[in-house]
Amino acid sequence: MIKIFALTLSEIGIGKLEIFVIGIVSLLFPILFIIASRNLDAKGVFDWMMEKPNDWIGKK
Repeated sequence: MIKIFALTLSEIGIGKLEIFVIGIVSLLFPILFIIASRNLDAKGVFDWMMEKPNDWIGKK
């Protein structure tokens, strides 16, 4: 019975470029997600909406 199964990255078909791209995305995504979630809190969205309240549909 097989107890341990492993493939190398080259056997899977992942080269150096793909590993580099995966690494960059893995580093950037959490950082950009945190920045975006700070800007999308309820108070921030409400303040943004109230900057020009007459521009919203139904207010004209």
